[in-house]
Amino acid sequence: MTDRPYVLLSCAASIDGYIDDATGQRLVLSNDADLDRIDEVRAGCDAILVGAGTVRRDDPRLLVRSAARRAERAARGLPASPARVTLTGSGDLDPQARFFTVGDTDRYVYCATAAVEKTRELLGDRATVVDAGDPVDPGWALTDLAARGIGRLMVEGGASVHAQFLAAGLADELHLVVAPFFVGDSRAPRFVGDGRFPWHSGRRARVCEVRQIGDVALVRYALSDRCPD
Repeated sequence: MTDRPYVLLSCAASIDGYIDDATGQRLVLSNDADLDRIDEVRAGCDAILVGAGTVRRDDPRLLVRSAARRAERAARGLPASPARVTLTGSGDLDPQARFFTVGDTDRYVYCATAAVEKTRELLGDRATVVDAGDPVDPGWALTDLAARGIGRLMVEGGASVHAQFLAAGLADELHLVVAPFFVGDSRAPRFVGDGRFPWHSGRRARVCEVRQIGDVALVRYALSDRCPD
């Protein structure tokens, strides 16, 4: 497909596949060196997408942290950080969340039809709210993002968003970081969970790279022919 951005999924998980634990505090899975790698990947993208649940739960800033990388983007005539994108069925978003208030960049909210007007009134000029169908169609959202000039999209979660993109065959590349410990609690969220995915025992994803980064391991998978070696 050429009518959608190149889609790169990024996730960190424990050895047993959990992306968080069941406590109220956020579980740290990565390390400083890997966070710098993620910052480099972010700086090379046009937009970053997270689900509305991640916006509510983690209140992420989704900024490029490195001053040198921000300056390099500015030298190319780009905002210091990529545009921000979220998907929501309910429109239940806090207009004071850092997603909407931190950094000078475009913000797009792809919203279920029934919640569009409410969400536009709630967010005002803090984001562009787009009717993305009912339920929200991530494939249609990608087509719309491409029309807005987004050529490379980084999807940072959470689990339900990753599952949606993977099950629909909308991902070109996956960066999976494995942390060196177990969570061992079935109440905790896992990476994607149940679903019917295009990659299975009869159609294996291609491994592009395996890299040790301090005490974590990065595995980079090609999920489409668009992913370079």
